[in-house]
Amino acid sequence: MSCTVRVSSKNQIVIPREAREKAGIRPGQELLVLCKADRIVLMPKPEDFVAATRGLHSEVWQGVDVEAHVQEEREAWEQPERPGKGRSS
Repeated sequence: MSCTVRVSSKNQIVIPREAREKAGIRPGQELLVLCKADRIVLMPKPEDFVAATRGLHSEVWQGVDVEAHVQEEREAWEQPERPGKGRSS
């Protein structure tokens, strides 16, 4: 779907019905406004952010032993920093 809307003198827009229906936007619902370099993205605010993001980027962890990874990270934090090595502040 593609359409054009006009910004009113009060800097408001009307979201076309087809777009509202497709995104599941209801009257009175809050929207998230995400500003990117060259665009603005409107999306319904999730009622539960945890449920909405559950499984997000899970493919990154496929084949990785998460417990071992966390343990390695913890061990790296506990090691004393050596001059010229380690994390920068």
